[in-house]
Amino acid sequence: MKPTLLILAAGMGSRYGGLKQLDAVGPNGEAIIDYSIFDAIEAGFGKVVFVIRKELEDAFADRFGKLLDGKIKYEFAYQELDMLPEGYTVPDNRVKPWGTAHAVWCARHVIDEPFAVINADDFYGKDAYKVIVNALVNSKEDYFMVAYYLKNTLSNNGHVSRGVCSSNKENFLVDVTERTNIVHKNNSIVFCEDEKETSLDPEVLVSMNFWGFQKNFFSRIEKQMDNFLKDGLTQEKTEFYIPSVVNTLINNHSEKVKVLSSDAKWFGVTYKEDKPEVEKSVKTLIEDGQYPSDLWK
Repeated sequence: MKPTLLILAAGMGSRYGGLKQLDAVGPNGEAIIDYSIFDAIEAGFGKVVFVIRKELEDAFADRFGKLLDGKIKYEFAYQELDMLPEGYTVPDNRVKPWGTAHAVWCARHVIDEPFAVINADDFYGKDAYKVIVNALVNSKEDYFMVAYYLKNTLSNNGHVSRGVCSSNKENFLVDVTERTNIVHKNNSIVFCEDEKETSLDPEVLVSMNFWGFQKNFFSRIEKQMDNFLKDGLTQEKTEFYIPSVVNTLINNHSEKVKVLSSDAKWFGVTYKEDKPEVEKSVKTLIEDGQYPSDLWK
């Protein structure tokens, strides 16, 4: 059974200032998401699922309907604030989405096979898709993560959030800790928490939300989401992250997560000011022959 690629594309783009999921970075209007799907098809994925807000359906259908016809199957899943387990209602003051783990859970009805998860606005590189497809199809392990070095994942235009990872000698994930407000400062990398700055090793591995799961992950999420909502339902900005779910599973010895190595290079857009650098990176890859200049032709 070919795995599915689950693309998290419901973000509001508040820091970017617009719908960055579909913003053009290639010479013929291609967005990062186009290159992700192109790489996924080459790697052997059998289906794409877009997690979006309902208000984005027309834009995504117009963008990808004819484009993907005959190339790969696709479906939509919807992430909305009111999509919660039975017994919970959305507080009046909640505007921010519930987070990446909730987004994955929202796709539970349209995925019945092993699947990988990516962000719509992150470029992960060809080799990363090949590595994770091989793991999902051929490995005895259930869960996987493609990791990147922190120093290669930052923006020069503002702070970012990353899941900082540690692994053992067998390359199984030991811990992943979500760090926010990570920036370059005085020739070092720091994150700020509770108004205190702490240094981070540039060579530390971080999660860029490129995961591989079996379909039992949906039930794992729902079980933990109940605990999250009991504590965080009334908080305006608290989010339910994939690394938090994974960390709990590891600590409970419920699952093992294999950290996969790849030669792929990551880049992405967090802020509008990141776009020129991304366009330059895409242009270089085209000149190197890794992609056609007109991607879908």
